[in-house]
Amino acid sequence: MPELPEVEALAAFLRERAVGLEVRRVDVAAISALKTYNPPVTALVGRRVTGAGRHGKFLDLGLDGDLHLVVHLARAGWLHYRDAVGSAPLKPGKGPIALRVVCDDGSGFDLTEAGTKKGLAAYVVPAPAQVPGVAALGPDALAVDPATFADRLRGRRGQVKSALTAQSVVAGIGNAYSDEILHAARLSPFALTHKLTDAQYADLHAAMRATLTDAVARSVGQRAATLKAEKRSGLRVHARAGLPCPVCGATVREVSFADSSLQYCPGCQTQGRPLADRRTSRFVR
Repeated sequence: MPELPEVEALAAFLRERAVGLEVRRVDVAAISALKTYNPPVTALVGRRVTGAGRHGKFLDLGLDGDLHLVVHLARAGWLHYRDAVGSAPLKPGKGPIALRVVCDDGSGFDLTEAGTKKGLAAYVVPAPAQVPGVAALGPDALAVDPATFADRLRGRRGQVKSALTAQSVVAGIGNAYSDEILHAARLSPFALTHKLTDAQYADLHAAMRATLTDAVARSVGQRAATLKAEKRSGLRVHARAGLPCPVCGATVREVSFADSSLQYCPGCQTQGRPLADRRTSRFVR
């Protein structure tokens, strides 16, 4: 799933490549991905791209006339920018492409989604706050101060892993970077938010800032096509179950759930004890 660093890098890439270009054509191949109908998606045609940014994990393409194309890439979505886009319109329901935007210099981008479980969402709105998911976001993970961060996570009451990934608590962190942040902070993903000390919250905030800042620095400047590989190259525990922890050498372990999993280092995070699978055993906190 694209998270804060990758979405920030995609926005930076669009600012560099697309700002100033005029939208000449918009094709929608997956009607289910388009979540708004007024204004219609055709309202983008004839407008120039004025900027690109993000709100948490939402990508925001700004166009003149106060119009925005806001996209949530969900779990398996991505943006592919092409210097030359074919002239043939997309056929609805064919292939992984959900939406295509073509600009006046012949370039453009496809919003794609792999797999059968579709979650990619595109909104055409006068203001990003009109997107329900954007309106519900908590403070950005790279902007929230330590005290506010601690207060919001304590107010969530539950496992710290779940609190970090709740977009209404703090925006921008998903499954992968929450694993990385907790590893850097030397905290169990099953630790309870109301039992963390002030010092642990300070360490967690510092780990969040350092992890995300480093990931943004490595990601911004990459082309969209190389961002996924860049993300994988910087991970220490996420998606590395069975491999040695680069910090302490212990074997990275995994806890699986119905539709997701987490990875952690017992040596760094749980005093050497393996976490139990929630489906069969009690937690180790």
